[in-house]
Amino acid sequence: MIQEIREEIHKVVVGHEELIDAMLVALFGGGHLYVEGVPGVAKTTAVKALSQVLGFEFRRIQFTPDLLPADITGSEVLDLEHHDFRIRKGPIFTQLLLADEINRAGAKVQSALLEAMAERQVTIGEESHPLPRPFMVLATANPLEQEGTYELPEASLDRFMMKVRVGYNRHEEEKEIVLRAARKEMPELRTLVGPEEFDLLQKQIDAVHMDDALLEYLLGIVFATREPQAHGLGELAELIDYGAGPRGSIELYRASRGYAWLAGRDFVTPADIARAAYPVLRHRILPSYRASAEKIDADEILRRILEQTPVP
Repeated sequence: MIQEIREEIHKVVVGHEELIDAMLVALFGGGHLYVEGVPGVAKTTAVKALSQVLGFEFRRIQFTPDLLPADITGSEVLDLEHHDFRIRKGPIFTQLLLADEINRAGAKVQSALLEAMAERQVTIGEESHPLPRPFMVLATANPLEQEGTYELPEASLDRFMMKVRVGYNRHEEEKEIVLRAARKEMPELRTLVGPEEFDLLQKQIDAVHMDDALLEYLLGIVFATREPQAHGLGELAELIDYGAGPRGSIELYRASRGYAWLAGRDFVTPADIARAAYPVLRHRILPSYRASAEKIDADEILRRILEQTPVP
């Protein structure tokens, strides 16, 4: 089933396997995804294709500096005919929400979205309204243009299960994109998963087993980001200001089981944990000023941690 879903999405998305796999892990794992990439690399196309293949409702919000929280969550409006207020729900009431260029909106708008992500409900007036199930936010940010943007603080980024970086396609992939555009191909995507199948697939992830030794390995990676000296990584101590918190351990556990499930296994291997470590922890590590001066980012720090952490 998972391979069928991948193949169906690839009818409209060329390449970007890491993004597609991350979307599936986040959605079926009950998390949210933060995507960093330049414009035009099929971020919107990918999440829209995912919604069509799974039969879910999809909406997109273009974040701008003048956006208000009520533009996302909804508001109370006066019904002149009945002389009463009624609720007008905003675009957040959907199953797959693309928050495009989330860093272009102000702190209040970002806060409203992140609260809904955490609580899975929205308060309008004096009433709380549950969001649909499942509910996933895929937020994007352009790493090149920073003027007029409001970067998400680390505490807000921590709400996202994973952060994925999407680059340009390879030469052969871009050639295929150009040929598809020239032929004006617009394939119809099939809906492969209904509500019952979705619940079944989620239960399969919940049933994936992680051995205690692997759980210790997972925690060793997370704790090495906080206390590198205690884990024989003293050279990293001056490169890290803050490491991953407890939510990082929880999300790494969930994502590792998700990647094992994508591989068709009912048990986790060290390779699954290592693969999940980058998207789960890269936005939970704050490199120091020295690291920035030496052009060492969170991915390089994670690479060194994974290289030197004993594998069970």
